[in-house]
Amino acid sequence: MRKIIWIAHTSLDGYVANKEGKLDDFESGEDNLDFVGEICKEADTILSGRTTHELMHSFWPDAGDQPGATRAEKKYSDWYNGTTKLVATRTPSGPCKGNIYFVQDNLVQYVQQAKGQKGSSIVIFGSTEVGGQLMEQNLIDVYWIFVNPVIFGAGIPLFKNGVNQRKLRLIETRRFANGETALKYVSEN
Repeated sequence: MRKIIWIAHTSLDGYVANKEGKLDDFESGEDNLDFVGEICKEADTILSGRTTHELMHSFWPDAGDQPGATRAEKKYSDWYNGTTKLVATRTPSGPCKGNIYFVQDNLVQYVQQAKGQKGSSIVIFGSTEVGGQLMEQNLIDVYWIFVNPVIFGAGIPLFKNGVNQRKLRLIETRRFANGETALKYVSEN
């Protein structure tokens, strides 16, 4: 059975983006990207909402070819380009191209079927709406929450109000040079 891994970067107060929807205050680092790359080696598919997909796809396909690209950026760009991308959206921005597919209806049912198929893990980056829907159906196997040393005060929360209670177990932690801490949880429900 395929695993669903949700990777999210948050502020100390639990926001994935500030009130303008920007991630500018999350400081990146080579060691962080290397670590995320290690997590993603077990995945062959990215599942995201349209906004997250557009953000990632505007940078990662060519990131490794840019002058000054780091070793980690080149490695991650190669991995990104080799994955299947599933984009959960009600409004596709165009026809499916190459390894990009749109999931317009019945996301939960689609993921339930995908989990039962052969293949590597499926990773979700950010995408609070997608992750939240799957979490409500207990379809998330692993949560990687990267807590950044910044307080937004307001913004887009990782977990929406009204989410059903979940009991998680912390099984791994990792600290990075930029002050970020990665926390790996598995669901106990």
